[in-house]
Order: sequence, then C-alpha cells, then structure tokens
Amino acid sequence: MRIYWYYLFIFLIQSAFGQNMALEANTINAIKAKISPNIDGIVIDDPAWKKIDATTGFIQQSPDEGKPATEKTEVKIMFSDENLYVAVICYHNDPEKIIISDARRDSPLDDMDSFIFILDTFRDYQNGYAFGTNAAGIEYDAQITKGGEGGSTSRRFSMGTGGGYNINWDAAWNVKSFIGDFGWSAEFEIPLKTLRYNSKKDQTWGINFQRVISSNQEKAHWSQITRQFTVNRLVSAGQLVGIEIPSSRSYKIIPYVLGQANAVSDSSDRNTNDSDLGLDAKINIGSSLTLDMTYNTDFAQAEADEQQINLDRFSLYFPEKRAFFLENAGLFSIGENTRRGSELSMFFSRRIGIGDDGQQIPIMAGGRLTGTFSNMRIGLLSMSTKSEEFSIFRVKKEMPNRTFFGAMATNMLNLNSDGYSNQVYALDGQLGIGELGQVDGFIATSSTPDLDKDKAYSYRLSAARNGREIQTVISYTELGEAFNPEMGFLKRTGGYRKWSGRIFTRFRPENSMGVLEVRPHINYDGFWKLDGFHETGKLHVDNHLEFRSGYQIHTGVNFTKEGLNEDFLINSSKNISVPASTYDHVEAQLYFTSPPTNKLSFSVMNYIGGFFGGDRINSRPTLKVRFGDRFNSELSYNYNNVNLPQGDFKTYLSRARLTYAFSPKMYLQALLQYNNQSGVSSVNWRFILQQSAGSGLYIVYNQMEDYDGIPIDSKSQSLILKYSQLFDLR
Repeated sequence: MRIYWYYLFIFLIQSAFGQNMALEANTINAIKAKISPNIDGIVIDDPAWKKIDATTGFIQQSPDEGKPATEKTEVKIMFSDENLYVAVICYHNDPEKIIISDARRDSPLDDMDSFIFILDTFRDYQNGYAFGTNAAGIEYDAQITKGGEGGSTSRRFSMGTGGGYNINWDAAWNVKSFIGDFGWSAEFEIPLKTLRYNSKKDQTWGINFQRVISSNQEKAHWSQITRQFTVNRLVSAGQLVGIEIPSSRSYKIIPYVLGQANAVSDSSDRNTNDSDLGLDAKINIGSSLTLDMTYNTDFAQAEADEQQINLDRFSLYFPEKRAFFLENAGLFSIGENTRRGSELSMFFSRRIGIGDDGQQIPIMAGGRLTGTFSNMRIGLLSMSTKSEEFSIFRVKKEMPNRTFFGAMATNMLNLNSDGYSNQVYALDGQLGIGELGQVDGFIATSSTPDLDKDKAYSYRLSAARNGREIQTVISYTELGEAFNPEMGFLKRTGGYRKWSGRIFTRFRPENSMGVLEVRPHINYDGFWKLDGFHETGKLHVDNHLEFRSGYQIHTGVNFTKEGLNEDFLINSSKNISVPASTYDHVEAQLYFTSPPTNKLSFSVMNYIGGFFGGDRINSRPTLKVRFGDRFNSELSYNYNNVNLPQGDFKTYLSRARLTYAFSPKMYLQALLQYNNQSGVSSVNWRFILQQSAGSGLYIVYNQMEDYDGIPIDSKSQSLILKYSQLFDLR
C-alpha cells in the first residue's frame, strides 16, 4: 500500500508541473447606452442595439471539442449609470427543435437550449457571478467562489462545504426571451447595485458566454474551455473592457407576514393557529460590502428535506435549503467535501435553527457582513435563538492563479447550560500550480469543556492536477479523538486517518461506434482509527461510456472493507445486528442513463455484491417525464434487498417530485415520499408566486404520517400562508 501511494504521489507532482494550456483571452467592449433597450427579448429590431457591435466565434466544448459551433451566436453589451445590459441572438436553422425542458427559476440549463454568461467583476479569478436563461425566459443566477472549481452548475442545494458554484444565490434582475424564425434571443438587465466590484471608475472585468444547443447535444463557449472544466472557471474567461461604474449604495428591506394552521392526530388530537411577522434587510456598503440582517426569521417556504435510507453506522448529511444561509456559503466553508456530501465541515448552517429531529427552532435575529475590504475577503455572521448564540469570523486573502490563504473562528454558546460554549479555530489555503495543478489544505483545533485539547485537532492536505485527459488527486486527512466542531458537521467521530487517491481519464475517440468519450478511472478511500484499526476501505474501478446521442453506461467494481469494533444494529424493526468483525467484499456496479433532453428520460444505478458478511442488491431507478415546458416530474425509487447470516430484510424509499410552471415566476411544486425503514410518509406542496428573488407569495402544505403497521399511528398537517414584499430603497 505504501508503494502505491508513493508512485501515485510522484505521478501527481510530475503532472502538476507539466505543460499548461494557456489560451489567449478574447476581448469584448462595453458601450455606454445612448438609449435604454426595451427589455422584451426582441433584440434584432430594437433601435438601442442597432449600432452595438456583436461578438461571435463560439467554440465547441462538446461534442467536437475545439471546432466552431454549429449555429451562430451574437452577443452585445452596453451599460448605463444604473444597469448592465446583455443581449444575445441564438440563431437556429430549425427553431422547431429548440427545447424548453423547464420554466422554473434556477432550473438546470445544461439539458435545454440556453445561454449563460459569467462575470469576474474584481478580475481576481476567484469570485464572480453567473446569469442565464432559456428560450422561455427563466431567471438563472449563481455566485462563483474558489475560482469556480469544485461545484456543480446544476445542483440546486448545497451538498457539502460549499463548492465553487453557489446556484442558491438569488438577485433581483430582469430577463426576457423571444422565439422567432431566426431562432431565439434574450435581453438581460442587471442592476449594478446587484454586483460587487472595486471602486475604480474604469474597469476591466472577466467575462465568458456559454450556449447549449440541445438538438445537437452541443455546448459551446466564447472563450474556449477544455473538456474537463465548466463555464464557471474564471481563469478561462475573456475580458470585458470599457465599463464605467459609479460607486453606489442601496438598501433593500423584505418584511413578511405569515399565518399557519396546524393539526396533529394522535393521542392528543391538538389543533393550533399561529401568525407572525418578520423582516430581512440588505444594505450595500459602497460597491464591495454587503450587510444582511434578519429579525424573527422564518423559513416556512423552504422545500422539505429529502428522506434517506441509512444502512451504515455514520451520521447522515442533509443539505441546507434555507436561502439566508445559502447566500455566500462558499466564503464560510472549510472542511472536506465529497461527491456524496460533506464528511467534515467547520461550519454547517443547519446547526442554526434546526433541531436534531429536523424541527424548526425559531431564530430571533441575526446579521451577516460579507465582501471585500482592503483587498481581503471578509465574513462576519451572528445568529441567535432562544437557547443558543452562534458567531463566525472569516478572513481570506486571495491572490492570482487560484491561490488564497485564510482563517476562521466559530463560537457556539448554549444559554441554558451555565455558559457552555464550543469554539473552532481554523487556517486554510490553496496554492495554484500553473493553470491545472493545485495544493490545498487546512488545520483546525476545537475547544470543548471536559475534552482533551491535545486531541482536539484536525488537518488535511491535498494535491491535484486536472488535465484535459488525466485528472489526479491525492489527499490525507487526520482528526483527533476529541475534535468537536459543534457548529459544523462530522460524519465520523472518535478520530481517524484517511488516505484518498484518484486517477480519472477522459478520451474522445474518432467517432468510434457513436462513442463521444471514454472515462476509465480508479478511486481509493481508506479510513483507519488512530490505533491503526482499518475501519473502512473502498477501491473503485470504473469506466464511463458517453455516446454522442446522450446515452451513458458506467460499469464498475468495488472492493470494500468494513471493520466493526462493536456490534452494529442495522435493522431495528427485525432487531438484526451485524457482529463486530472485519468484512471484505466485492460488488459490481452498473449505471445507465438516457439523454436528459428527451421528454421521457430514465436512469438506474445498481449494486450487487457482498455486504457485512452476506449480500445485497441495491437498485435506484429514476424516471423523468415532462410535458411541454410547464410540467416536469421525477419519480425515483431506492430498493435494498439485504441477506445476512443474522436475518434478511428489505428497505425501500419512493419519491415523487412534481412541478407545474404557470410562468417563470409562478409555479406549483410537490415532494411526495415514503420510507419503509422509518415508516414515515410525507407530503410537501408549495405554490410560489415570486415578486422577485426571495419575495412574493408562498402557500405551503405539509403532511407527515408515522406508520406502526396498520392503521396509521400518528398524522400531522400544516397549512402555511406567507407573503413577503421587496422594497428597494436607493
């Protein structure tokens, strides 16, 4: 094992200092508007755009990397003292093939005809914004941090320590689209007070554009981006020159009123009615700092949690879905994030206002200051409930080429436990090596009454190179037995050492049997207790086949190890426990998905193999159906058939997500779930009529039923009416 890691590390270092792919930056001029455009999506006939030169020349990233886009795209930019205007004309030789798969705000744009542009307003290659739309005129926006690396451009909610792409950031702006015989076009009106930038009058911003042509399974960019990256990679952006920006202040307040009716059907049979008032405020301090304040905060409009099946002995991670905490989440992130969620976070916002049982705890008041001050990124957060106070201080110095150094301190004070408190202090940093390599890590310590401070530590070091055809990663993490981030998240307690490695390759053959890309790869994750006991190991060997048609097939095998120091209760209903021992197994893995642009798409992930001394079959099919651009549905099922020497059992989790969009700002959503492991059935209906981002009318119905066999043991229902109004004060 030591030899394996030695050679992997040598390979990584050689790769990190290998040849880079420097690409010449494109440039576009911003013109001062003589007349303001009429924001209706019609660009070709608008006099305001007639004399504005267009930029073209989009280059494919997929399917034919490096070749010109198959359809012409024109982009024009101008500005006024108040707004930035962006117009795009997306020509299409067959407009009937334009696909609109979703009409909701922030819907994933990779699966339909769409246009996105990104802005690096500080030109620091670290922080920026994304704005996008489709032919239906939806609003799509996101914050970019960490240079845009490590985050998903489509995942709606935070899945860990906050990657480089926060799609949960919502701003107040305007966009309209128009479909004609030429294709489709769109106009963006972005208030300058929505953006943060330096105080210089004449500025140069980073900018890039992405267009998706669904009928061709095509993705193209104005400033070329190679296959391993996404449009949010700021170092690959071109330049926007000629911008003249006034320094400004703005004030926004969002008061809300809420009414709620609750009914519980159990031995108590109680009914309650509540009403409440609250307020959010946003103040722009100059052009680079934002102060957010909240009083009597309520998150009744947030979507319910997705239920999970747990066949492991470690803590489950539930993503944050509350808008206040999702904004600027990347700034407060230090920890270790994986593709399946966080394993370690110094700050996890769900610790504030949500109890261990998932129930809401009233938040009395709070504030957050974020932005750039004296060329430093800063973040201050303070929140209070009736029983606890939470505070965070974050500072980060960002430098060229994706390099930064930072520090963070957290403090949690329990007001009901004689001043009980918990603190975490952390340092983190990243060093960019060329355009493709980087080394990053953190070191942290915690302070908790009655726990040994000498054992209350954690640290991580990782090195990676993300090349066009080969990606390599190696990392080491260690946690002391007493490390206790009570404002954060810790999947495994009791201390451990973790080694991880990854070699991921991407090859594009010359149209061999319709194959677009072949991705063979190997991953390893291993956990050892501090006394040397091997707790978990997983060697994953896989190959992905992606076809030009949009179909994908993934075939893999997993070599697993699970070490138990004590018996583990895996199924409480049948009282089945796994004895303490070490279990070595092999399992096969098969994944299939059809093109997501189809009106009917299907995917399934299957695992078959050994499991804690027995065997398991796990199947996770998902069916997506859409009718036009208004109705979308996603039906999923998670099934486990487990056979152990101690007994057999089955688990299943069924989920239905339904959406009907009356318009981009008015839609009805439903989340229906049943989990036989917990015996819980839940319903979450939400009607949303948005005035602007974060404000409008919300009608929410929740129902939860606990089954103890038949009949229903208990049932709770709630109906919530919430209205919030945005007042924009200059």
